[in-house]
Amino acid sequence: MITAVKKGKFRPGNLVIHGVFTFLALGCIVPMLLVVILSVSDTKSIVEHGYSLFPSKLSIEAYQYIFRSPKLILDSYGTTLFVTIVGTGVGLILTAMIAYALSRRDYKLAGIVGFLVFFSMLFNAGMIPNYIIFTKYYLMKDTYWILILPGLINSWNIILLRTFFFDLPQEVLESASIDGCSEMRIFWQMVLPISKPALATIGLMMMLGYWNEWTRSMIYIDTESKYMLQYLLYKILRNAEEMMKDSQVGMSLGAAEFPSDSAKMAMAVIAAGPMMFVFPFFQKYFVRGITSGAVKG
Repeated sequence: MITAVKKGKFRPGNLVIHGVFTFLALGCIVPMLLVVILSVSDTKSIVEHGYSLFPSKLSIEAYQYIFRSPKLILDSYGTTLFVTIVGTGVGLILTAMIAYALSRRDYKLAGIVGFLVFFSMLFNAGMIPNYIIFTKYYLMKDTYWILILPGLINSWNIILLRTFFFDLPQEVLESASIDGCSEMRIFWQMVLPISKPALATIGLMMMLGYWNEWTRSMIYIDTESKYMLQYLLYKILRNAEEMMKDSQVGMSLGAAEFPSDSAKMAMAVIAAGPMMFVFPFFQKYFVRGITSGAVKG
């Protein structure tokens, strides 16, 4: 007779492991929860009692100040969403195509192209040459193109994806080629579907990169409606702090009551909120993507 193994048996070792991971999870969740609570806390209570998960008084004054000009915030959200979606989609396709070509052992120029990709990771032209090229020759100043094109291709992402493509079953790809499939058909119908974990991992990193980008808005964009969200929130906070300094010396009025601490937390919630909702959908692919190739059979 086969004795069934009892499930759910208590093991002290498992209790320790669960305790450690619970502590680590709380270490990630509590700071985010604190930011959200402080964003709806009264500024005076923060000054008097410090940061607390249980504020003595709640207030939405910070959000009211930030959304004093809602059209500007919404325009910035629209710009950021457009740049993030288009840049991530197009960039992911181009990265996958380059990485797939470099992973093919029968590609004669793989060594030269791979060297150029790696070489671009070591040297950068610098801010001033980039500014001259993008504004004088490419004529992309104050356009959406300047927010999208410079971040389309990342050499590190190409190398990561090429390494993943190396581990694909080459026999299946070769048999498809023998059966008459073109390289484009193999790429779109075979390579991409079985590369979802790696594509999702790189796509998430590209999405975060576009969403958090603000330097190109500061350097190249003059129209406020085209500002990326991160830079617009920075400008709002910077202008408010300048008004507070002026009000302290009698040069300006109306900014003395600016909710500085709670406003900073509210801006963090506004800027990071959408990405916090997106990450759970990528989580299962993200975990598989970062561990692919770690264990070899």
